[in-house]
Order: sequence, then structure tokens, then C-alpha cells
Amino acid sequence: MDHLFSPEGFDDTGAGPLYVQLHRRIAEAIASGRLKPGDSLPAEREMAAMTGLSRVTVRKGVEALVASGQLVQRRGSGTFVAPKVEKLEQALSLLTSFTEDMRRRGLNSESRWLSRALHSPSPEEVMALGLAADERVARLERVRTSDGLPLAIERASLPQAILPEPERVTTSLYAELQARGLRPVRAVQRISAVNVTPRDAELLDVPAGVAGLRIERISYLPGGKVVEFTRSLYRGDAYDFAVELKLAPEGERKAE
Repeated sequence: MDHLFSPEGFDDTGAGPLYVQLHRRIAEAIASGRLKPGDSLPAEREMAAMTGLSRVTVRKGVEALVASGQLVQRRGSGTFVAPKVEKLEQALSLLTSFTEDMRRRGLNSESRWLSRALHSPSPEEVMALGLAADERVARLERVRTSDGLPLAIERASLPQAILPEPERVTTSLYAELQARGLRPVRAVQRISAVNVTPRDAELLDVPAGVAGLRIERISYLPGGKVVEFTRSLYRGDAYDFAVELKLAPEGERKAE
């Protein structure tokens, strides 16, 4: 650590801005494994004294690494090397739950519940679920984790008639719906790129403003009734979504 932050090697004559040089030095130490996930960095004042750089320069270099997701800052605790996140590939052709996805990969899944209760529906929920104005909705909000790492925030809304006791859902929502004979059989999903808000960033343990993937899912029963309206926010550094494409039948293709 002392060698990493030694003043030797910083050059203000042509190697780029000093904060970029500090950024590069720390990034290379992370990439090579000299700094490991969870390792703490010296405080800003201490790092400035060790490197001979100004605190403003140190702050800019560290902030750039936080913005790129290589470092995380925890209020009152300090700055740490971010956990290593393995990319998960998610097929968009399968209607599965988070619990089922993790189990298929041999990973553990956990939930940190934020809310499980019945509410009056919002206008968005009335439209998505096809509710009457006097109907109520079950709302489930939780952070989904695997092996302790936050991966996604799920905010699900279901008609009260479908899920009258939302507190009964402890792990898999789809397992509870299946036990009631109300598991959806098809869904329409929309995916969009978003910048993570400060509140959601805190829940996902990522810097505010980083890229995330917002998935809106409306799921249906065999008869066509809407059973679920879920808005999920996935960490952009943790997921790849894959879609298999097939050539249209010859009769449906038009010559260009």
C-alpha cells in the first residue's frame, strides 16, 4: 500500500493530469489484484500526504474510480475496492422468477424486504392491471441479492384478488402464485437504460447516477387476465440480457 501511494512516478510534464495518473495507478492495482475487493483505501488527507498531491487532486482521482464502479464510498466508513461482480446472462425468452434464475445457476438468492402490504392503486397500477377504482393492490418491494451482493430491486404490484395476503410471500412470488393456481404463463417486458437514483443506488450499493437496466413486466394468466405488474431495476454491471432471433417464415419475408 505504501508503494502504491508513494510520490515517485507522478509526472506533471506530459503524462496527463495528476488526478488521471492517480486514477490509473489505483485502477491498475485493482486489475492486477494488488488491491482486492473489500480493501480499504487511506483517507483523502492521508493519501494526499503519502503521494504529495493536493487533496483536490486526490479527490478527483478517487471520484472518477467511484463513478466507474471500481471503488465504493460508505459514509462514516471510508473508501473501499468494490466487490467483483460476475456478469449474469439472462434469457428473455423464459418467464422465470429471480429465485428460479439463481437456482438454475447454482447460486443462492435472498430478499431484503422493504415493503409487503395492501394499498390503494396508483393511476399507473389501475391502467396496467385493469383495476376498478375501488380495488386494492398488493405491493411487494425488495432488494434481491445473491451470496450477499445486491443485484436488483423489485417492485411488484398484483390485484388483491390474486394476492390477498402479500406477507405470505417469503422467497419466490411465482411459487406462491403457483400454489394458488395463479402462476402467469406469458408476459410482455420492456427494457430501458436508466441512471440509478441516489435512493436506489444506496440499496444496490453502487454510485448514484451509474447505468442500470429498468425492466417493466406485465404478466398474464392463460385466460388473458393481468396478474402482475413489476418494475425491476438491475445493476448494469451485473447483467447481460440475451435474446434468440429466428428468421421469419419464408412467406412472411419481403424481398428488399
